[in-house]
Amino acid sequence: MVDRRKRLGLLDTLRLVVWRPEAHFCRPSLPDFSVMAPVINGRVLYNGIPSGFPIPGKTTIYDESETIDLENELLHGGILVKILDLSIDPYMRHKMQKHNPLDYFPMFEVGEPLTNFGVGIVLRSENAAFKTGDHVTSIFPFQEYVIVRDTQQIRVLDNKENIPLSAYLGVCGMPGQTAHHAWLEFSHAKKGDVAFVTAASGAVGAVVVQLAKSHGLKVIASAGSDEKVDFVRSIGADVAFNYKTTNTNDVLAKEGPINVYWDNVGGEPLEAALEYAAQGAHFIICGHISNYNTTEPYNVKNMQNLIWRQVTLHGFLVTELWAKYLEDFYKTMPALVASGDMKYMEHRVKGLENAGQALLDVMNGRNIGKMVVVVADE
Repeated sequence: MVDRRKRLGLLDTLRLVVWRPEAHFCRPSLPDFSVMAPVINGRVLYNGIPSGFPIPGKTTIYDESETIDLENELLHGGILVKILDLSIDPYMRHKMQKHNPLDYFPMFEVGEPLTNFGVGIVLRSENAAFKTGDHVTSIFPFQEYVIVRDTQQIRVLDNKENIPLSAYLGVCGMPGQTAHHAWLEFSHAKKGDVAFVTAASGAVGAVVVQLAKSHGLKVIASAGSDEKVDFVRSIGADVAFNYKTTNTNDVLAKEGPINVYWDNVGGEPLEAALEYAAQGAHFIICGHISNYNTTEPYNVKNMQNLIWRQVTLHGFLVTELWAKYLEDFYKTMPALVASGDMKYMEHRVKGLENAGQALLDVMNGRNIGKMVVVVADE
């Protein structure tokens, strides 16, 4: 068997997507089942609650102990999906802890594969709603091949715009939905308002920046490296700065006050935003990555400004907004990406065996744009 590392390569790749539809018209090549024997079904397993950052080989383990017979495995009315790309998102770290009955999401199960959004291709189907060759997206386990019997949450990607399938994990997937749905629901933005976006080069933040600009706002955006800041400027931010080398309070004192704050980080940036919040500001609390990997989270000291500035905090889960916004999102966002009006960047890591490191890199902010694990070519 050819070593997967040689077949897929170990180098991460970054790309700011420049769309060329003509490069994506070829039809997928499907396997010839008549000559196939059982194949290894690689998996990434959750191995236990981390005390800090999730460490590859300790928190997560790559496993090749299982095989699958692609031709003869019983489907029982389901579909067999070959996973092509998997998404790495910060919220996955939240699922690596003890179960809390008040939480919305179930935690990862020790000894079972990680799960998150992915895209794949249907190899076999016993369900009339799916046919061989369909591209599909859903929450999938982190493994190379998956049999899905309950297909209610599987979405066939028509992809009339012929955008890269991996875009359906980022700008046209859950992160894009998060930005789109919550901006429309909670920002209460007016032309001329000032928005402040943290982690603005990330999959969610970059979409928020562009949505805010499209609604006529002045956008202040922070990111964690000069390269990330350059990207944020390129997508329209009026004021972009590296929070590691520039004081956030100084920027907000000069460029604020803030009418809309999109919080991907928590901690000190949240405190700074509260300090320079305008009367009646709306704070959209999307993530707190600064606190995910520490036992001593930063204590925001000026929460009383919620009172004196009449600030509204909006905590949300994107799944609760799907019923209102999802279908419109799929009608509009892929077209914006195809036309170049919505830009995005991907950080692509090749090989399922590198998914654990990809997750750690996201936690450490080493990625620029959407982190995607490339599991296989079609």
